[in-house]
Amino acid sequence: MKLEFQNYSTISKYAFENRYNDFQNTKYQIPNTNYPFDKMEEECGIFGLYSDNEVDTFSLSQFGLFALQHRGQEACGISVSSQGKIITVKDEGLVLDVFKTIPNPEALLGNAVIGHTRYTTAGDKKTYNFQPFFAKNEYDQIILSIAHNGNLTNAQELKAELEAEGVVFKATSDSEVILRLIQKNLDLGLRGAIKATMEKIEGAYSVVGMTRNKFFAFRDFHGIRPLVLGAIDEQTFACASETCALDAVGAQYVRDILPGEIVYTSEHHEGLQSFLVKENCERRICAFEYIYFARPDTTLEGINVHEIREKSGEKIWEQAPVKADVVIGVPDSGVPAAIGYSKASGIPFRPVLIKNRYIARSFIVPSQEMRERVVNLKLNPIVAEIKGKSVVIIDDSIVRGTTSKRLVKILRDSGAKEIHFRSVSPPIIAPCFLGIDTPKKDDLIAANMSVEELKDYLGVDSLEFLSIDNLKVILGSSDHCFGCFTEKYPVNKPKETHLFD
Repeated sequence: MKLEFQNYSTISKYAFENRYNDFQNTKYQIPNTNYPFDKMEEECGIFGLYSDNEVDTFSLSQFGLFALQHRGQEACGISVSSQGKIITVKDEGLVLDVFKTIPNPEALLGNAVIGHTRYTTAGDKKTYNFQPFFAKNEYDQIILSIAHNGNLTNAQELKAELEAEGVVFKATSDSEVILRLIQKNLDLGLRGAIKATMEKIEGAYSVVGMTRNKFFAFRDFHGIRPLVLGAIDEQTFACASETCALDAVGAQYVRDILPGEIVYTSEHHEGLQSFLVKENCERRICAFEYIYFARPDTTLEGINVHEIREKSGEKIWEQAPVKADVVIGVPDSGVPAAIGYSKASGIPFRPVLIKNRYIARSFIVPSQEMRERVVNLKLNPIVAEIKGKSVVIIDDSIVRGTTSKRLVKILRDSGAKEIHFRSVSPPIIAPCFLGIDTPKKDDLIAANMSVEELKDYLGVDSLEFLSIDNLKVILGSSDHCFGCFTEKYPVNKPKETHLFD
């Protein structure tokens, strides 16, 4: 495979626990609150590395997964290939917490490793759903291991077919369907087994995996979930959900894995080989990766995330200008857009909202008054920069509206004269079933209120959403999944949105 290197360049999102705790602290304030988070969440991050030589797979996988921690905080794990054996370690918790409990790191050195950091969408939160998943032979030896990001839309159907053939499932995650299909078809050779699997499964998936002597990665026919390829040297390659993970291990970004592409090692060739299962696939990477999910120092499909977020701020100023004294951004993902808005408008940007990054657990407080005070502990303004001023507040999106409403109240209480709210994503009107954790449609506030009604609900002087047309202009094409904004998806909706238990 010819390596044509490309140029590319940390701001993390709220942790899962923080979002849940935020809900616990405020659920008594907002009626009919059934969904605990006010942001959409990515399912997971995946990482893989292969070398012709033995390398420090323990440390490199730790670095790669740590860079992807924002994509999942529930659990993580790795599988390492060493001297013809696969060793798997996985546990609940953050990356550094899991890795520091591993008793013998020297045993996890080899020539290949895959890793996964998890946030649950399909399947329950039991330990048997932690990845990587693996399959064993009759001698109780691991012969195949995979890590998957995405959701399958025909998982139930395929699971039933495999169970009818006698396949026993050990988890409730749709990822195991991929594992069992590859395992079933290994007599076709590794590439043939993956090809047969890709021709059966539907939905969104990026996968890294290994057998006892081979490494592979592949991506769905629409490229909905991201997967990038990098190289440390001519003998050492890495695949990951984002380029920030390549940075973490000292790899240079080569390119994105193509929709419908398999990259794999072969005993007949050096390095990685490439095979397109289907030619001329449509590119439909999730647009929300650029708006919110991905780290700003990441490049996906040749587009830098930070640049997109700055441009979104510039574009919404063009779309909905307003006179104001100061521009502020909601930490963290709203800040680059606020900077862009400031550049375009000439209104000064101020880092007014101070985020307390050390709150990990809820305070146990019995009264309504004290619960409201907890919100201020997590996000508190510099009053002198707000009092008596007209404020433009920039956020990446409005999902349920509860966080936005609380934030507006904090600004009002701090003496803001006017508050103009700008969302740099279009209204989210539909749930995602392709690897993103979103509320039901009934809980999506923009699906149930007009912009004017939402303006009144939030208590702001004006409210604007970035238009879909302007989002396409910023991204440079329509070659993305806009399903959560349009309710039109690159693949057919599943019959059941809850694919597994």
